[in-house]
Amino acid sequence: MDSDDLDRLSKEVIGAAIEVHRVLGPGLLESAYEESLAWELTNRGVKVERQVAIPVRYKELRIEDGYRIDLLVNKELILELKSVDSFQPVHTAQMLTYLKMTDCKLGLLLNFKVDVMRKGIKRVVNQF
Repeated sequence: MDSDDLDRLSKEVIGAAIEVHRVLGPGLLESAYEESLAWELTNRGVKVERQVAIPVRYKELRIEDGYRIDLLVNKELILELKSVDSFQPVHTAQMLTYLKMTDCKLGLLLNFKVDVMRKGIKRVVNQF
């Protein structure tokens, strides 16, 4: 997927996240937003996978469920959903790890514990 297609996809995801936030409001558990956003995206014709396991290698050990991505969109865009007072550096570090381990180029951190959804969106780019 080229960068223009990825940008269009991220805009579609952001629009869906805004719709979910508009309907549900802030303050719910992340799982409620995850299921609702997956439903919204699927209804918009976007392919979504939930709780995608990423294996981790430690020497000769392979840990099958080392990490779990909240939502993987079209096998290209990683979504990490939060319901926190504010993003912390660890959230960005977590996303960068997911991006590196999957060779994806773009991830969106989506914090639903905000008064206006646009304040809860952070793009994270894998610089390879």
